[in-house]
Amino acid sequence: MRNLKLLKCLSSVELQSPGSPQCFSVRTDTGSLLISSQFSITEYDPPTGQVLNEVSLTSEDYLPEDGQGVVVGIQDLPDQESVCVATSRGDVVLYNLSTNQLECVGTVDSGLTAMSWSPDQEVVVFCTGQETIILMTKDFEPITEVDIHQNEFGEGKFITVGWGKKETQFHGSEGKQAAQKKAPAVPWDDRRPRITWRGDGQLFAVSAICPQTGARKVRVWNRECVLQATSEAVNGLEQPLCWKPSGSLIASSQRHPNKHSVVFMEKNGLLHGDFTLPFAKEKVKELLWNSDSSVLAVWLEDMNPGEDGKLQLWTVGNYHWYLKQSLHFGNDPLKAPACLCWDPEKPLRLHLLTRAWASYTYDWGWCTDRSPGDDSQDNANVAVIDGDKVLVTTFRQCVVPPPMCSYELQLPAAVNMVTFHSQPQRTNELAALTADSRLHIYGRGSLVTVSEWKDSTGYTVNFPLPCVHTALCTINGQVEVNIFALILYIFSFIYVASNVSSFVVYDEFLLLTTHAHTCRCLHLATMSLKDLKAALSSEATQNDESTRRVERGSRIVTVVPQDTRLILQMPRGNLETIHHRALVLAQLRKWLDDLKFRDAFECMRKLRINLNLIYDHNPKVFLENVETFLNQIDSINNVNLFLTELKEDDTTKTMYPNPASAACQSASASGADGKKKVDTICDALRSAMETLDPLKFCLCILTSHVRKTTPELEIALQKVHELRVNPPSEKNAVSAEEALKYLLFLVNVNELYEHSLGTYDFDLVLMVAEKSQKDPKEYLPFLNMLKTLEPNYQRYTIDKHLKRYKKALHHLSKCGEEHFTEVLNLVKDQRLYTEALQLYPAESQQYKMLSVAYAEHLVEQQQAEQAGLLLWRCGEMPRALQAFVSCTSWRHALAVAVHIPLPPEQLAQLARDLDCEEAISALIEGAAWEEALRLIYLYSRQDIAETHLKPALLEAHSNQLTFLESQKTLFTRHKNRLVVVREQKEKARLELLDEDGPDCADAELYSEASSVLTGSRIGSKYSQSNSRISSPDLSLIQNLWDVLEKALCKEIHSLLKALVLFQFDTLASSLQTNYSELLQLIEKGIPEIWQEGLQQGQTPITGPNSTANSIMASFQQPRPSAVPQQDAEILIRPKMRQSVKWKLCMLK
Repeated sequence: MRNLKLLKCLSSVELQSPGSPQCFSVRTDTGSLLISSQFSITEYDPPTGQVLNEVSLTSEDYLPEDGQGVVVGIQDLPDQESVCVATSRGDVVLYNLSTNQLECVGTVDSGLTAMSWSPDQEVVVFCTGQETIILMTKDFEPITEVDIHQNEFGEGKFITVGWGKKETQFHGSEGKQAAQKKAPAVPWDDRRPRITWRGDGQLFAVSAICPQTGARKVRVWNRECVLQATSEAVNGLEQPLCWKPSGSLIASSQRHPNKHSVVFMEKNGLLHGDFTLPFAKEKVKELLWNSDSSVLAVWLEDMNPGEDGKLQLWTVGNYHWYLKQSLHFGNDPLKAPACLCWDPEKPLRLHLLTRAWASYTYDWGWCTDRSPGDDSQDNANVAVIDGDKVLVTTFRQCVVPPPMCSYELQLPAAVNMVTFHSQPQRTNELAALTADSRLHIYGRGSLVTVSEWKDSTGYTVNFPLPCVHTALCTINGQVEVNIFALILYIFSFIYVASNVSSFVVYDEFLLLTTHAHTCRCLHLATMSLKDLKAALSSEATQNDESTRRVERGSRIVTVVPQDTRLILQMPRGNLETIHHRALVLAQLRKWLDDLKFRDAFECMRKLRINLNLIYDHNPKVFLENVETFLNQIDSINNVNLFLTELKEDDTTKTMYPNPASAACQSASASGADGKKKVDTICDALRSAMETLDPLKFCLCILTSHVRKTTPELEIALQKVHELRVNPPSEKNAVSAEEALKYLLFLVNVNELYEHSLGTYDFDLVLMVAEKSQKDPKEYLPFLNMLKTLEPNYQRYTIDKHLKRYKKALHHLSKCGEEHFTEVLNLVKDQRLYTEALQLYPAESQQYKMLSVAYAEHLVEQQQAEQAGLLLWRCGEMPRALQAFVSCTSWRHALAVAVHIPLPPEQLAQLARDLDCEEAISALIEGAAWEEALRLIYLYSRQDIAETHLKPALLEAHSNQLTFLESQKTLFTRHKNRLVVVREQKEKARLELLDEDGPDCADAELYSEASSVLTGSRIGSKYSQSNSRISSPDLSLIQNLWDVLEKALCKEIHSLLKALVLFQFDTLASSLQTNYSELLQLIEKGIPEIWQEGLQQGQTPITGPNSTANSIMASFQQPRPSAVPQQDAEILIRPKMRQSVKWKLCMLK
């Protein structure tokens, strides 16, 4: 749906040369024109209007001086820096552009009628006056010569399958005579042959008059001049012949009795499509394809002398041919075209010479003429030029594939340009410029004025290059930018990107397609020029909403304003409507900000956008307008759809990050009360629905219960139960059956069956069970059994089946004393002691029995003191005393003993035993293993060794292993860090010396302490961060010293002996090994940490025996800064005491 827009027309004054142009060629390296006439060869430069070279062809008798000579072909040969010219007299002349010399490289006695070079300029084809074809190399060495008119069809001859001849087939109303009728060539045919090459240079076609029939025939030859095919007889076939460069079609023209057509042939000579020319009195002089095969130029001449010549440019899309440009050259014969050709380098540049030697260079560009409005009143119009019609498609209403349209405008002449009104509210109006230079306006008929284009500062906008497509936009809210052409530049002509195939500016977005087959949508309001350039030059990230893959060759047609639709056209011409993610999200955010929930919901549902965005975009606003949301949606199904899609993830951070996210509140910040997102939304919607109309939103309320993080199935089933008990009287109200059916859609039926049991409503259970896949034999006996039970015991049985043990205990406690045994068993199995004690009075027997059971459980859990308290308060004094004694709680034990009361002798013995046990426990707790063993055997309390000592030894072993591993890690980390700190200090010292040089008078002052100097350059560099350079390494040395002190403990030896005594040899061996490794690590690291000279003073080595070199060396040695007195002792290298014997020889 593109039109050809004339960007520039460069015209030159008429040259003062004899004769008239006969043919010309474009010099590819300079762009100048090489023109041949009846008298000379001229090199002309159109931009400057200068004649660069000129040589006469008559002076050396290549052409006659009477002006009757004809040049049949001219070709620029850049490899040879020459021009090849063929004359009708048979001479082939090379004109050297460097030396201005003419050379005749060959002559054909019978004369030449045509010349054509292959696209690669390796071979050349000549047609002679004897109607033969001569094939030569580029050095003009003959390859072969054959007759043009061959009796054979060629190597591509068709195979007959017995379907009869064409003459015997049906021929419509004309009858069979039409198949035998052979019409001769048209009278205005110049009867000269035409040669055209295929783009790859492997085939060429020749059109010539057949001597037998007088009609034109086209023959296709290969590169070795072997005939491949001969065209079928085509009545009215005319002289133009041009092979499409990128294709297999050969274009020619055909005159019918009632129409004039451009026809296409395949390489086998058969016709393949055509289109009708919109005239009847003109004759087609030539057909010319441009270099990329996108435009076909039709050169016309009127058959009546004195009438104007015409040039038409045709394009094809979706198998329809459009007339895009029509040029008229007036009635003056001298202004009529004499010759024309397309530029070989620039596909849309056309060169034309008139008979009066005037030169015209036309530059066209592709553009899409669309309405520029950005409001909802704009219909997203796109106008397509098709001859004397303008095809208008309104994409807001419908997407009509070309060549169809919404409506068409018929004009009196061919249209060359169309544009839409740029004023807001009037962008649906358009104007069309026709080939007769008339302007046709379709609108309110306002006065048309032309004014300069100025920017916001009042300066006139000028461009250094012709612009195919321009658009104004604002980047980052500050810079006004003009974007133009398919290579993007900005207003100050800063290069931005070169891989752009089409673009459009809409609202705050720049949408463009690239040659990498992507469609980008860039948010200009949040980007700077630097960001824009970076975005176009980099690949998109995974969740980048600005990028979308599109079909190869896709181009933007238009954007529907205030909508999400982007219209693309494929290379073959068909249209596709896409909803670019960035456009969709931007429009959704606008709707949500304006509280247009219905529009946003419908769009998200249609385009499969996650509905969580409705809440995540601005949680606070959504929660404040929940009723508005429900009133706008007004659909039970849509509300349920919204609820079922809820997730805890914040889509504005994961799926749809907002370019301006700072302006929006995050979903994670909205739950000030700590509730989860899904629960917050479900509760808010349910509250609003129960307020608005609980009967209408019954199913939605059920959904809000089921969709919570912890599904409230019991509440949902209870509501179904209420509907069954009290059915609503309203006509359209939801019944219990419908509600249950809907619940079964949301929840697994087996899970719902289990929860329905929890309602204790057997009718509801049966309703659910009937919807499940359960066999009635599975659940009916169970339900029948439950119905026979007492209500409380019935509920206990159900709760126990559902593993709701707390509820089961509550119901079982109401079943009477005969079921207390079951209560006690349930409490013990599920450890519901605390809950059970709350169900019975403190003075009851059941309470006492539960307390005793709880106390037994606490004793098993090593909580004997708490067990004693329980037994004490429920009156079980002997058992309470036993519990207190077992945990050495001597105060409680003595109090209970007095309360029992015990005899004085037993009470005294109890006191002595408790005192001994307490002492042993304290020694074990203090890791005094040997003393604890002494008391154990002194008082014959070997039981304590089993209950207290051995567990304590195992725990001490585990703790010591953990401690040793941590000390190893700490020592290694601090030592490595100390090495790094020292290296950094040395590097800093050397940098200081390098900066001031060794010749500085104060160089000896620059040591590690130089950073404390104030007011100097060195001091300013280091004093802020290292006012005391030695503090980092001193701190590390202090930490290493602490590790040493902790490691050299005396507990290991006694612990090893205690472990061996109780036959824990494996554990003792592992402990001894780990401790030995730590000591070895420390001993190896001491020389590296406490280096020699670490405690030396700051004074350099001077005196009568010192030399200059020794003094300088002493200054350059690293010296620590002054160390405080309290830190001096840590600088002394520690020594390992090898005399301490801590290992056990019996351990490996």
